[in-house]
Amino acid sequence: MKLLKLMALLEGTSLLLLLFVAMPLKYHYGMPEYVSIVGRAHGALFIAFNLILFYQVSKGLVTPVQGFIGFLASLVPFGTFIYKAKALNKKTGA
Repeated sequence: MKLLKLMALLEGTSLLLLLFVAMPLKYHYGMPEYVSIVGRAHGALFIAFNLILFYQVSKGLVTPVQGFIGFLASLVPFGTFIYKAKALNKKTGA
C-alpha cells in the first residue's frame, strides 16, 4: 500500500510539473525540450501507477472497487491526489 501511495503522489506531482513548470517554459520562454522530458516522465509514472494498482488489486491488497476508482482517478487531472487522500487512507481489511 505504501508503494501505491507513493506512486499516486509522484504521478500527481509530475502532472503539476508538466502544467505549471514545463508548459510555461515552452510557451513563454521558447524551451520546448522541458515539455518533452517532463511529459515522458509523467507518462511513465502514469503507466507505473496503473500497473502497481492492477498488481495490488490482483493480490487482494486493494479491493476491485478501489482499483477501479484509482484507475478513473488517474485519468482525471489531480485525481491521484484525491484518491490517495480518500480511498487509500481507509482501512481495506487486508
